[in-house]
Amino acid sequence: MIEIQPAQFEQKSILRNMLELYAYDFSEYEDSDLNEAGEFGYNYLDQYWTETGRHPFLVRVNGKFAGFVFVNKFVYSTNIDHSIADFFILRKYRRKGIGRKVAIEILARFAGSWEIRALKNNSRAIRFWDSVISEFPQIQNERIENGIGDWAGPIWILRPQNTSQQTSQT
Repeated sequence: MIEIQPAQFEQKSILRNMLELYAYDFSEYEDSDLNEAGEFGYNYLDQYWTETGRHPFLVRVNGKFAGFVFVNKFVYSTNIDHSIADFFILRKYRRKGIGRKVAIEILARFAGSWEIRALKNNSRAIRFWDSVISEFPQIQNERIENGIGDWAGPIWILRPQNTSQQTSQT
């Protein structure tokens, strides 16, 4: 059973620990190093409980911690309501459809438009998000291959289709 729950402030240390695993995975793609405390660190964790528009979620599978999702409003494109800031599923739970289910549920939880980004050289993430987005044929989506501004990787923009019908005068 997959559960996606808003992370409580008291669970911040759990997220901090998982963020280290996430950063370790990303060290394959980014030029990041451990700090003097032997950690990668994450600069914005506290803001997920102090700033509006930030939403931390913990993912559990059969009651066990399996990952996290951070949703916020920091985007590179215009007129976007939400962004998948960080998305992490532990390796043990990957390639079992869990990440897909989590992504689809998170996207469905928030009304409005979305921006999703992947690092240019992270082909697994690119394939994953292409596959997830294909599950939403009712949503207009655009993939900007080479990013926007200083983001060089692909960016997906998802917008709900206009459901109101235009009427013409005769």
